[in-house]
Amino acid sequence: MSSHPVNELATVINNFFPTFNVKNKLPNYKLRTLNSLQKCRTEYMGGHIEACEDCEKVRIAYNSCRNRHCPKCGAIEKEKWIMNREADLLPVKYFHVVFTVPDKLNSLFINNQVAMYNLLFSVVWGVMKDFGKTKKWIGGRIGATTILHTCGQNLNYHPHLHMIVPAGALMSNKKWKHSRKKGKYLFKIDQLSNVFRARFVEQIRKLKKSGTISGQISNRLFDKDWVVYAKQPFGGAKQVINYLSRYTHRTAISNDRIINVDDKNVSFTWKNYKNNYAKQTTTLTGEKFLRLFCMHILPPGFTRIRHYGFLSSASKTKSLAIIRAYLNATTICVTTKKPWQEIAFERMGIKPGVCKYCGGKMVIIETIPNRFIQGKRAPPALKENELFELI
Repeated sequence: MSSHPVNELATVINNFFPTFNVKNKLPNYKLRTLNSLQKCRTEYMGGHIEACEDCEKVRIAYNSCRNRHCPKCGAIEKEKWIMNREADLLPVKYFHVVFTVPDKLNSLFINNQVAMYNLLFSVVWGVMKDFGKTKKWIGGRIGATTILHTCGQNLNYHPHLHMIVPAGALMSNKKWKHSRKKGKYLFKIDQLSNVFRARFVEQIRKLKKSGTISGQISNRLFDKDWVVYAKQPFGGAKQVINYLSRYTHRTAISNDRIINVDDKNVSFTWKNYKNNYAKQTTTLTGEKFLRLFCMHILPPGFTRIRHYGFLSSASKTKSLAIIRAYLNATTICVTTKKPWQEIAFERMGIKPGVCKYCGGKMVIIETIPNRFIQGKRAPPALKENELFELI
């Protein structure tokens, strides 16, 4: 039988959800998410029993829930995402840009998640696009990959957008124009911050006036500068892609950061960015930990990874071909349609279907039926050759 960490998110849900549920009225989609995470890779999900043809070792492998908030799932999808983003890379500098809203807006975000998250995407891209079109900076069409994060390492609610931005623009004459070659930034941070703040507050007030959002709007949103971070990644664009990929298919916390769960508290580690990335440990009551985690469960169907400008799905293929031709760059051919077993081996060094003891071939000798039902239907059935822990 496969082993799992003693302390994990599922343990927290098992220990504290009954009392937490009595005190907190969660929407159905959050209840379904917690239910999925609790039962992931357990007998409720079904699975299979496999045996080695050579040494006859037997292993039980339960199915995954495949929920995007699950710390056990998403490994293969993450690798596919990295491969696709690496295939889009151009031989130019890249910038890592982060837009953050002040905590005075947290209650508005929590109570109007879809509207406020969409507004954040819209305003941030509008600001970046307009700066890119300005001749002072570049004067053309820029591109960006944008990812929504809702928390910091300590699990506190902290909505912000990460962007991977190529340092240049596609011009109207189908030529590529680099941004400032000696510049350490794409656009000036203070100017980005001021325009971002002004536009975001203006749009919030419009949404409030139209009745699209509810809640109080602080009258002190202009007291301080809003945080915008923009820096050329030291290790190149691949480094930023790999950094962001840790958060594209998982939410809030990984199991390896949960170091202890007892009948009262949960202890987890996190990196304090304000203190030179020092590793710290925080202990919270189980119910407070669950309350923080639930803040980061996204509304169903919400798209948290978006591509803009010449990297948008509508124009990426044509635009990248034009840019590469101008830069005399080679097109990177990547296919993510390979069997997941190949991706697991090539990208992660894992050999699905191979005995961990002798290297022999594992064959399925029994299928375990799925007993986990969400609402009126079970998770999508997996094909026989997909019933492995890795998925």
